Amino acid sequence: MSQQSHDSIRAVLWRDDHLRLLDQRMLPREEVYVDCRTSDDVAQAIRDLVVRGAPAIGIAAAWGVVLAAQRNPGGLGAALSHLRAARPTAVNLMWALDRMQRAIARGADAGALAVEAQAIQDEDLAANRRMGDLGAALIAPGSGVLTHCNTGSLATAGFGTALGVIRAGVSSGRIAQVFAGETRPWLQGARLTVWELVRDAIPATLIADSAAAHLMDTGRVQWVIVGADRIAANGDTANKIGTYQLAIAARHHGVKFMVVAPSSTVDMATASGKDIEIELRPADELLGYAGQRTVIEGARAWNPVFDVTPAALIDALVTERGVVERPDAARMAALFAG
Repeated sequence: MSQQSHDSIRAVLWRDDHLRLLDQRMLPREEVYVDCRTSDDVAQAIRDLVVRGAPAIGIAAAWGVVLAAQRNPGGLGAALSHLRAARPTAVNLMWALDRMQRAIARGADAGALAVEAQAIQDEDLAANRRMGDLGAALIAPGSGVLTHCNTGSLATAGFGTALGVIRAGVSSGRIAQVFAGETRPWLQGARLTVWELVRDAIPATLIADSAAAHLMDTGRVQWVIVGADRIAANGDTANKIGTYQLAIAARHHGVKFMVVAPSSTVDMATASGKDIEIELRPADELLGYAGQRTVIEGARAWNPVFDVTPAALIDALVTERGVVERPDAARMAALFAG
């Protein structure tokens, strides 16, 4: 089957004078869109997880700059600052806003900024298709894979990063079965990844996060394939909380571990994972779900939403520029320095 048959979803849509976002908080129950008409609307949508996934956050923020330029060109500086503060960990947000700021410095008006934002979105989709081919080529035919969180069309311009590799692998017959962890506390795996897989006719099995090591022990999984929100200069990778323990379990069981992310996620100015700021979100996200409290009153919770997987646990880092096997500082510099 062609890759197009496994690629039908677009979550970030520009509509000339506003940005339309598929509200990922409502999936899979409802397919509801949120219209953002100001840069403040976009910043709020990023904070509230209407849009999520590092590449999609960067794309949405770029369109937020366009909205600011259309409505209040004199307030572009404030709009850029507000958008930057929306989420701290995903480097794609800063990368996209830096690119838009350089365009502003060159004298770009709202029309030229719209061209730049569209280029960011188009380049992301092209990069995802390239990464899909590169990553799938590493996988032996008939393999089973496990993925974590959501790294598909919902988290990108389309096709996906880790899920793009999975889409390409299924299309080429290299991947026979996909397992997805539920991804507490927001259940991105259960609500979003499984929704994408089922929608695009990809064989999918949901597991509890805590079943991952047991699954690996059965021999049904040959690769763990994940995305990234920030990759340090030595290859250490920040991704959704729970990724680190998957990498540890994979190494113990002889399962390969692949990180898939565009080069915009690589932050060569950050030396190692110890320098990555880990976002803490409200404890309420762990103490209940969908507005219903599930934990006794008075209980406390700690809710980091990312962790850092050491480079030593990563077998392959796939970007649109190429594959870095067993990443370390020297191999990262060879591909990304300069």
